[in-house]
Amino acid sequence: MRMTRTSSIFLPTTFFVLVLAHGPALGQDDPHAGCAAAPSYVPAELLERPVTLRNRIGNSHEAVTTASVQAQAFYDQGLNYLQSYVWIEASRSFHQALRLDPNLAMAYLGLSYVHSGLDNAVGARQFFQKATALATGVSERERRRMAIREKQLAAIDDIRDTARFLAYKKAIDDALARDLEDPQLWLLRGNAEEANASGRGQRGTAASIAFYQAVLRLIPDHATAHHYLVHSYETIGRIDKALEHGEAYARLAPSIPHAAHMWGHDLRRVGRVDDAIAQFLKTDTLERSYYAAEKIDPALDWHHAHNRDLLASCYEHKGQMKVAEKTLRESAALAAVSAYRAFNLRELPSFLIHRARYQEALEAGRALTDTDYPQSRCVGHALAGQALLWLGRPDQARKELEAARRELETVPQLTLGLDPPRSMVEPWVEALRGDLLLRAGQRDEGRAVLKDVVRALRAAPGPDAWSQALFRLESMARSAMEAGDWDLTEFIAAEMLDHDAAYGGSHSTLALVLRHKGDNAGVAREVEAARRYWREAESDLPELKQLTAASGAKR
Repeated sequence: MRMTRTSSIFLPTTFFVLVLAHGPALGQDDPHAGCAAAPSYVPAELLERPVTLRNRIGNSHEAVTTASVQAQAFYDQGLNYLQSYVWIEASRSFHQALRLDPNLAMAYLGLSYVHSGLDNAVGARQFFQKATALATGVSERERRRMAIREKQLAAIDDIRDTARFLAYKKAIDDALARDLEDPQLWLLRGNAEEANASGRGQRGTAASIAFYQAVLRLIPDHATAHHYLVHSYETIGRIDKALEHGEAYARLAPSIPHAAHMWGHDLRRVGRVDDAIAQFLKTDTLERSYYAAEKIDPALDWHHAHNRDLLASCYEHKGQMKVAEKTLRESAALAAVSAYRAFNLRELPSFLIHRARYQEALEAGRALTDTDYPQSRCVGHALAGQALLWLGRPDQARKELEAARRELETVPQLTLGLDPPRSMVEPWVEALRGDLLLRAGQRDEGRAVLKDVVRALRAAPGPDAWSQALFRLESMARSAMEAGDWDLTEFIAAEMLDHDAAYGGSHSTLALVLRHKGDNAGVAREVEAARRYWREAESDLPELKQLTAASGAKR
């Protein structure tokens, strides 16, 4: 049976009808009741649930038209949660502001942004309309913000229309020309430098950085600017700068799980894996405490599974495979609420292939072919095919390749937010095609395909893609060795070292290449490096035995 949102976390339509019809004091004690948007994957009751004021969540502030000091405070709270992608708490905070001031138009605008984060285009539009219905009672600056959002929603509706995208950017530029001291406008302008109008700070490049730096010139310790700079510097490969801003973000928003998590992203990129684990565990503790206190299903928070996946990758990096697998399986048990999350479910079958547990990998890969998302179905077929190849069933692997390529055609070439476009999914399909060619004796063509796959995997943006690329390359190197292609193996080993020289597997792969070439001194050097990075690995890690065989010496 296909896994769907409805079967796991969506509530029945009748639930939402009851919420609207019988919610607390509809239209009386609670003037904000009944303003729910179209259902998203988070129940309306939760998105509207009352909330108290919190602290240590950042320092974004935007003066809005309201006579209520408390409503302003809850608006700012919503803004900080929004800019840290804590959709549920942002929604609750904006709703709380509206309970205090039902005419607070900017809170409705905030809810429009929240629903874009929840992939609920209908809800985003509905709340925008509620904001504009109150436009006559707000300032010119706030009306300009609404005009910006209108242009953004129009551009999101047709992300292929470059004219709409440019109109969105121009609306921000026009507003900035009137108010160069507004940090929120500079943040939006940085967001608008992403690939399409759905940008929200997670896929910025060099072009975004100057806009976020402008915010820091206005407010030197602006948490959101630091947050968005971490993402932007990661995308362009400046991990040194990402670390600097990640530490600042974690310091300025210590109650936000994502803030602790972001610093962990880049600690692992510079070989500080233990420090990264500490940050991911801190994130996990913050999240679990929050879920328990607020009685929230962890599956409703996109961030929880993502954090667990990166934590698992750190354990795998250290050679601690048992705890890595336990962490991955906990993550895989959470419902997939988006194409982004569904695609990342590839972590488990990839891990099982990496551990040479091919029958289990086949089953895990095939499980991904029964989801609502073509990205997941496609990569599920591709990984099932990889497992079948290792199981010596190439004819069945070819059938999985055919199925993967059919699914690939249904993956959009352009996507909103973090949803993987076709270009991010295709390398996983091409890896299977290349392996089939290599093992069928078509070495030159297979090698060319696989080299392109290596480059594509390494170029994919995002922290999940970075760690997945490393372990996927290691599996590809093993496959190349199996096929007797040592030139390709050497190419992949070099790419692994360039990708992460602090990983024991990068050095052990090169050690095997050097042993094949008869370079005993090189083997000894790389074996020593691998053992150093795997010094806390499980004692029965197969790679350690392989190192002993490669060096010809006892451990």
